[in-house]
Amino acid sequence: MKLPIYMDNNSTTQLDPAVFEAMRPCFLEKYGNASSKDHSFGWEADSAVENARKQVSGLINSDPSEIIFTSGATESINLAHFGIAESYYSKGKRIITTSIEHSAVLDSLRNLEKKGFEVIYLDVNKDGFIDLNYLKNLIDENTLLVSIMTANNEIGIINNIDEIGKICKSKDVFFHTDATQAIGKIPFDVKSLNTDLVSFSAHKFYGPKGIGILYLNKDRRFKMQPRQFGGGQEKGLRPGTLNVP
Repeated sequence: MKLPIYMDNNSTTQLDPAVFEAMRPCFLEKYGNASSKDHSFGWEADSAVENARKQVSGLINSDPSEIIFTSGATESINLAHFGIAESYYSKGKRIITTSIEHSAVLDSLRNLEKKGFEVIYLDVNKDGFIDLNYLKNLIDENTLLVSIMTANNEIGIINNIDEIGKICKSKDVFFHTDATQAIGKIPFDVKSLNTDLVSFSAHKFYGPKGIGILYLNKDRRFKMQPRQFGGGQEKGLRPGTLNVP
């Protein structure tokens, strides 16, 4: 037995050697900028990024065009919350979440409270679940967004995302889920789960740190405001030189 024993995979996992080998050429051989459209180094880099986008979309049964690369789940969550809030505030200013979300969700929404949004933090029962009927009754004409995690990183409960998504759909409000602790561990199909926005990151299931995903349901035809500017990458929502490896 090799000591010490690592038992913190909910925090981060070891990079799979196969993933490292797939990344290696992008560091040493095919190191072009994916935004360089005038030469073969850029074309190779762009091709690698689009291949990765297809792989990610296949994992969650989305279209590649619905995948936005970020620096991690935290950025994806913030981009989802602020992107929706600042782009669709005329639709309503009520946001519903739970009291046991990850700090990336809670801190993001607390900042939106400072900007005049009403955030409701749902309590959970002794098993860690919310009352779905109570959620349904809370959603009114002023409700803009519901943001509830798929799987909890501390107590392990898996929420009924499909049912929550149906409730949001019936009420015509946006539904975001932090699926960081779910994707890569349990089946996750964005089409059957009625999700609008999904956040997750690679390092929770043997991928590299520093890469996150924001899924945007193309049926919603989002017109979201970016949080940063310059370069126009990732449909302008997350500009900056892409992390090709």
